[in-house]
Amino acid sequence: MPAAAPASGPASLPAVAEIVRSGFVEGHHYGSLAALDADGQIAWSVGEVHAPVLPRSCNKPVQALAMVRLGLDLPPDLMALSCASHSGEPFHIDGVRRILATAGLDESALQTPPDFPLDDEARQAVIRAGGSKSSILMNCSGKHAAMLATCVVNGWDTAGYLEPEHPLQLAIKRTFAELTGEPVTAVAVDGCGAPLLSTSLTGLARAFRTLAVAMSGDERRVADAIRENPAYVSGSTRDELALLTAIPGAIGKAGAESCYAVALPDGRAFALKTDDGAARVRPVLMAAALARSGVLETAGVDADAVRRTGHVPLLGGGAPVGEIRACF
Repeated sequence: MPAAAPASGPASLPAVAEIVRSGFVEGHHYGSLAALDADGQIAWSVGEVHAPVLPRSCNKPVQALAMVRLGLDLPPDLMALSCASHSGEPFHIDGVRRILATAGLDESALQTPPDFPLDDEARQAVIRAGGSKSSILMNCSGKHAAMLATCVVNGWDTAGYLEPEHPLQLAIKRTFAELTGEPVTAVAVDGCGAPLLSTSLTGLARAFRTLAVAMSGDERRVADAIRENPAYVSGSTRDELALLTAIPGAIGKAGAESCYAVALPDGRAFALKTDDGAARVRPVLMAAALARSGVLETAGVDADAVRRTGHVPLLGGGAPVGEIRACF
């Protein structure tokens, strides 16, 4: 007897992008998107935007806000790095060491799993120099360094800083629930080993909107750090950097499993996730969502640059023969 259909999965979500090769649609990506208008209400949505998801590294700016509220005091570039999934470029690694130094710590305190840099050139440079995977090279080391520094400021144990019941993580959970406007219904373990908090795509967009519209206070401090130092939040060659550079005042953060959140200072905010977690479709969907909400017509926005972030060609014989295109 055939197995019963799963309760959820691609069949329960709409296609949000087509994979087009030589004019032939050879496949789809399925997922969900939430778009808030300037007053924070849902302007439009695709798929399931109220059920909990694991936003992965999209949570980092909210985690950073919690740490600032707990007394973390960093200059803007290092504050941005505390929100980062960094590429492991030299300026990122130097920044992580600077965060640790503010707390009298070194990289041995980091509990990120050893890894190579995300950036191809940075990774090759490490290998050519005879280096190996290390905790500081892992893309979440900025967040972990900030977590350790926050523990030192508060006199908390640093050895157990990743435990869900640690005072740091409990405070982060409270701030996360506050900004998303939703209870945390699941606490998982993220790829870096830190607690990973659930929310809906609507809640995630709401949290980013709160940061983006803040006129003062800790929320404004975190948002301005991202605005002023977008390369520290991702890397010098990443599509996230290109997008934030193209939209004045925007903040944003990508995450694993094809998660992405972006918010504008006028209050519009967006959050998305695909079911298959394919990284390649993430920028395609965000560029299309921004276009659908009229962001590309906003004064000061480099519309062509935004469109370029959403252009993902498919290759055949080493040459472009198709593309991934949004279909919502």
